[in-house]
Amino acid sequence: MRQELLELLEDNSRYAIEDLAVMIGVTPEKVEKEIKELEKEKVICGYKTLVNWDHTEKEMVTALIEVKVTPQRGEGFDKIAERIYRFREVKSVYLMSGGFDLTVIIEGKSMQEVALFVGQKLAPLEAVLSTATHFVLKKYKDHGIIFEEPKKDERMIISP
Repeated sequence: MRQELLELLEDNSRYAIEDLAVMIGVTPEKVEKEIKELEKEKVICGYKTLVNWDHTEKEMVTALIEVKVTPQRGEGFDKIAERIYRFREVKSVYLMSGGFDLTVIIEGKSMQEVALFVGQKLAPLEAVLSTATHFVLKKYKDHGIIFEEPKKDERMIISP
């Protein structure tokens, strides 16, 4: 039940408790109790709305920053990751395998604002060895949601 409930909520956190109960085949009370337990255990960490900001008037850029760092003795990557994720501009931080250590995803009002963040806040951190910034030009799919379906060719077919 737990796995099924989590998958349903991840797909749509606006399902009513009663609807979830019917889909899983348990009582609404059991669903409500399980959700409270999942929140308490920090399995469910929050509820977010996925917004396609390109369809609004809000000016915003998203950047993915590759960061190479020196792991801290006894702390590994956790200490520097914590310092980075505490900046308000930072939306996500991931420990990576491969050619760099952390992926930092940030949002800003402009490319210049992102550049200032990298130059004035991120790069000067003692453990940071290097950064490489990549700007998102267009989102096609995010968190499993396709932002724009391909346009259909609506031309009339004419055959001889």
